[in-house]
Amino acid sequence: MIRGLSTSLLNVCVASLCKARNLEKAEAVIIDGIRLGCLPDVVTYNTLIDTYCWLEGIDEAYSILYRMKEAGIKPDVITYNSLIAGASHHGSPSRSLQLFEEMLQVGLVPDVWSYNTLMHCLFKFGHTEGAFKIYVEMRSKSISPSSTTYNTLINGLCKSGKAVSGLRLFRYLKRHGFTPEVITYNTIIDGLCKSGRLAEARKILKELGESDYDPNVITYTTVMKCCFRHGKFEQGFQIFDGMIEKGYTTDVFAYCAAISALVKRGNLEDASLCVEKMLRNGINPDTACYNTIVYLQCKEGNLDYAFQLVNEMEEAGIASDHYTYSILIDSLCKLRHFDAAKEQLDNMKMRGFNSNLVAYNCLIDGLCKHGEVDLALTVFENMEHKDDFTYTSIVHGLTRNRRFHKASKLLRNCLKEGNSVLSSIHRAVIAGLRIAGFKKDARKLRESLRMARLSQYN
Repeated sequence: MIRGLSTSLLNVCVASLCKARNLEKAEAVIIDGIRLGCLPDVVTYNTLIDTYCWLEGIDEAYSILYRMKEAGIKPDVITYNSLIAGASHHGSPSRSLQLFEEMLQVGLVPDVWSYNTLMHCLFKFGHTEGAFKIYVEMRSKSISPSSTTYNTLINGLCKSGKAVSGLRLFRYLKRHGFTPEVITYNTIIDGLCKSGRLAEARKILKELGESDYDPNVITYTTVMKCCFRHGKFEQGFQIFDGMIEKGYTTDVFAYCAAISALVKRGNLEDASLCVEKMLRNGINPDTACYNTIVYLQCKEGNLDYAFQLVNEMEEAGIASDHYTYSILIDSLCKLRHFDAAKEQLDNMKMRGFNSNLVAYNCLIDGLCKHGEVDLALTVFENMEHKDDFTYTSIVHGLTRNRRFHKASKLLRNCLKEGNSVLSSIHRAVIAGLRIAGFKKDARKLRESLRMARLSQYN
């Protein structure tokens, strides 16, 4: 009895340390326990395996099986369920299948969670047929599916772009006694929305409202965002207003989606009112929402207030990202404050941002649009990474400045690096070279463009 209690206490300590992601101390506690005569059991090792799977890797987790064998402890179904989930987490569906087969070989009978985990893994990596084979095998072994099983099947179909098949399965299961939960409705609604089937999604939303369950914020936000994405702004705002009228505590994502939609429509006044309503309701913006509000203020010409908002973000412990700086840099360039825009780029470097290509592109585009092509070239030449937008902006800027020879040279370099620019700019550069008398360069550029097209087809 004392030994059992000691092992239970050992397991509590190990679980607490694993939850805190402190594997080193958890291992030390096990060693100390063994030294004091408190022997670990299968629960102890299962806790370690689960944590190793998520923090270290599947190989490290699997190595614990050898330690279990040395201690005379047999792995159980939970052991292998954790390993299968870990292999899925680390992107190895083949390893998940191997572990499932190994579990059968050592004489363990998989439970419903074994099958659910393996099906989720196969769906996740696009093996839809394999996932359904596992489901058929589970039914052949007389293992009753759980609600998670059905949710996994529906979610897998929706995530693999087969929302119509997911809807058919949803209908079939309902006819045969399955009672969907809110998460089931949310899954099918999300799948239909992403497939552009807004009418069916709203129909399922109505069904959910008539069921014993109430739609939650995720349900409404999913349909609302789908409406905005497909240009159904009025329907989207009706859903947003309905959320508030029904007393739902709308979260930051719902407000952010509504504010973004209003900004895209150019309705800046209502967007500002929506921001005020959000703040009055005590909902604190996240980085994405702050970026939307900063963009809104920049669009309205309130650049000083936009910078003030960025300061508020940092004071509230919300980190700015490269989009925040890109918005500010783009706005400064539109006002021809190029030195200030360059300062923001320097700030990004000082703060250790690795991805600042969007910000650089904003600066180059702004400089070119205002005729500061030489400054744009200086920035361009100092950039480590360039993309299609970078080359499009600089080549277009040079063409507008009638510097066709330089534009041609950069365009050929662009093609060599595997990038591309708009075909209209190709034509403008070639026409400009001919007019300027650089017919040989025009032929070279046409040949480079032809070779680039051929390489794409090959």
